[in-house]
Amino acid sequence: MALRIGVIGLGDVSMVHLHAIKSNENAKLVAVCDIDENKKDLVKDAKFYTDYNEMIKNENLDCVHICLPHYLHYPVTKEVANLGVNILLEKPLCLNVEEANKFKKLHDNTDSNICICLQNRYNKTTKHLLDIVNSKEYGKVIGIKGIVTWSRPTEYYDIKPWRGSMKLAGGGVMINQSIHTLDLMQLLGGKIDSIKGQVSNLLDYNIEVEDTASASINFSNGAKGLFFATIAYSDSSSVEIQVILEKGKFTIKDSKLYKSVDGEKVLIVEDDKLSGSKHYYGASHKEIINDYYNCLINNTKDYITINDAIPSIKIIDSIRTSSKDNKQILWG
Repeated sequence: MALRIGVIGLGDVSMVHLHAIKSNENAKLVAVCDIDENKKDLVKDAKFYTDYNEMIKNENLDCVHICLPHYLHYPVTKEVANLGVNILLEKPLCLNVEEANKFKKLHDNTDSNICICLQNRYNKTTKHLLDIVNSKEYGKVIGIKGIVTWSRPTEYYDIKPWRGSMKLAGGGVMINQSIHTLDLMQLLGGKIDSIKGQVSNLLDYNIEVEDTASASINFSNGAKGLFFATIAYSDSSSVEIQVILEKGKFTIKDSKLYKSVDGEKVLIVEDDKLSGSKHYYGASHKEIINDYYNCLINNTKDYITINDAIPSIKIIDSIRTSSKDNKQILWG
């Protein structure tokens, strides 16, 4: 029998979720929810609600996708989990470390399966690079670089003002545009010893959140990390993640993984691409959703958990605190 699925929030990213749900033979989209009644006709063949509590109580759902603004992630996830429903939560996990600690407590005290949608872990390039790093074939990690140079006009914040509010968004370029890059950097580099970072605003936008951030990251294995992100560029360039090992250099750029050994650059693998205006989401939403549904069906826990998603939130908090206090932040 197919899983009965609901979606809370019909914003931009929900359309990617809806496509993946409808293409999965093990799932049936039963209901959707949004407070804006004008979105009632966006989704065909699913019952529309404006109250997610009512939707959950009426529809006997196996899983709910939460695609809401950041400030609603924790309260809505907690309420849905308390109703006994499994959850796939869009990134980021939450606003800050304080909320992450509340999420950890929720993780430890709920029977609901809560998967966090850090879908770039499912990219072919990411999985292949992780295999290379973990194999030790090219020696230990020496350096990791993550670069995000994107463009966002002032209208991006004018249309949805919560994006420019620290209280509602939890930050700017780090938590919104760069959360996947930071997640992959710590996944590749391992445990972190310390971070020194800066946040700033290069653009003359009327927002509280940062539009630019940089950081030096010291990993426990001795590797040196460099992170830079901005939305102040003229266009949204490809994200670049590079790992330098003792015997080779590997770079993900333009959704392709390259190997550079002895000056030779070789293409190893290329990611599947998402078509349309939201191509920068990548094509791995479908992969993570399919994998999570299989976990629910087979009663396994091999999905991205709350605890897996906490490090990237901690990195962001550390960079912000380091910038504010102008000092290195040590990790315990």
